[in-house]
Amino acid sequence: MTQHKNIFSALAAAQMEMGAATKGAVNPHFKSKYADLAAIVDAAAPALNKHGIAFFHVASSGELGHAMTTVLHHGESETSVECSVPLILGKQDMQGYKSATTYAKRIGLESLTGIAPEDD
Repeated sequence: MTQHKNIFSALAAAQMEMGAATKGAVNPHFKSKYADLAAIVDAAAPALNKHGIAFFHVASSGELGHAMTTVLHHGESETSVECSVPLILGKQDMQGYKSATTYAKRIGLESLTGIAPEDD
């Protein structure tokens, strides 16, 4: 593993190795393909981990409502960056919550890594 001074140098090195996320899932409502959370993780995780970056997601509640925070943490330097995405539920049940959290995880990981689905 290459040593990096902080999260930013490690992320820059990882980004050079990341490719686009493959649009392998289908949205039957819009009849379109999209990159699901697994595709985003597949595009990001190997390069992040190679450069000492772990990622995780934390659900939280605050005065602005519910959110999902994605964190990239560089263990060697103990530095990190994060992105919080508000949870907007279409339905007030567990399926609605799961959908919102999964969508927020995708947005957070895409935002922090710079990964874009192919053809976007």
